[in-house]
Amino acid sequence: METKRDRLEVRALPGYPEEIGCWLWAMEDVRSKLLNKIGDLTQAELDAQIDGYPTTIGALLYHIARVEAGWLYFDILQANGFGADIEPWLRDEERDEQGMLSHETGESLDRYMERLAVVRRDFLNRFKAIDSEDWRRIRVLPDEYDVTPEWAVYHLLEHEAHHRGQIYRMIGQLRRRT
Repeated sequence: METKRDRLEVRALPGYPEEIGCWLWAMEDVRSKLLNKIGDLTQAELDAQIDGYPTTIGALLYHIARVEAGWLYFDILQANGFGADIEPWLRDEERDEQGMLSHETGESLDRYMERLAVVRRDFLNRFKAIDSEDWRRIRVLPDEYDVTPEWAVYHLLEHEAHHRGQIYRMIGQLRRRT
């Protein structure tokens, strides 16, 4: 009996220069694993305050989308605000007075997942205008750093993978309680 072998490889997303497409494929891979893990979360799990965590799963899902949109619009595109299609999905502030991620409750899993999808679709669409030269062009920002789209994508991969790990641990902790 022959066993099925996994094929582990990076494949560039079509429609982008190869190097950029590979990085964007990695972003999609990280996202797909997150979506698979959260697909059956209950409202109580999304909104739960868990000992040892200063936030909720829902707040982390919102934060992932907001940070992705922020890096795209403010750092890569150097815009003054979010695009018209993105603005309705994001509140003005995601942090409370103490700098912690805000814990708005009651938002459905479908809404969180739709926000993640809308932001990612916009990100990928806007990246079609970035060629190999622009990929490494430094954006000089008024803040304390300058950045390339390449580094921003690397950071977004790291950021989402980090929070995905937190969410996995939080889910495990919640489900061990029951």
